[in-house]
Amino acid sequence: MKIWTVANQKGGVGKTTTAVTLAGLLADRGHATLMVDTDPHGSLTAYFGLDPDDTQPSLYSLFREPAPEPAALVRATKTEHLYLLPASTALATLDRQLGSRPGMGLVISRALARLATQFEFALLDCSPQLGILLVNALAACEHLVIPVQTEFLALKGLERMQHTLSMIQRSSQKPLPSTIVPTLFDRRTKASVECLSQLRERCADRLWHSFIPVDTQLRDASRVGVPLSCLAPDARGVQAYGELLETLLGTDSNRHSDKTMAVAEAAR
Repeated sequence: MKIWTVANQKGGVGKTTTAVTLAGLLADRGHATLMVDTDPHGSLTAYFGLDPDDTQPSLYSLFREPAPEPAALVRATKTEHLYLLPASTALATLDRQLGSRPGMGLVISRALARLATQFEFALLDCSPQLGILLVNALAACEHLVIPVQTEFLALKGLERMQHTLSMIQRSSQKPLPSTIVPTLFDRRTKASVECLSQLRERCADRLWHSFIPVDTQLRDASRVGVPLSCLAPDARGVQAYGELLETLLGTDSNRHSDKTMAVAEAAR
């Protein structure tokens, strides 16, 4: 099982949209894909029509004793090959209840290990808050995807995320590969263009070569409760996330090609 965590310590940057759209594209290819909602606000859970205020069992159950089998928590979605391990708002109490208990940072890792034969991919959607859930999500993953909205306030969230990542890597004593993904890019606005330029200057070694454009159809898909690739497979948001998926899978042969330069020039 490949495990990717989608995280940024700022809200509203496209974390849930990124997790859902990438997961939907994987499911479209026939890959059994599990989405894990680690955010007490439950945006991913609500996306698929469940109420995080009234969803049991949920991810929260794994942190209780006795913990259920992880497979008992998994819900099918309306999309073939796509599954959800939902959140509940009770997750917000974990740091107060269990934050000092030994082993609490590896609960999700252990659960996913028990699901490894059932799913090819797992994508974890995270809260912006640093706490036991974000530590779990970072400890569990093999690759960190950091969506960054192309506006200047989002750069501060990126700085906090980079600090947290460094802390986790020092603690685990192993590197965690990461990809910074510019999101909500609007070439018509000076703020978007300048922010993208700054990202390229500051984070060239980990910055994805392209960007996710503003696409209102992504909101349409959330209202229906399916990934956008199921609703409008030719949408520009789907095309952009498809290119990102190829990069994450390591099959994007154009990352350092002339196409990269063309994209960069188009965004200026």
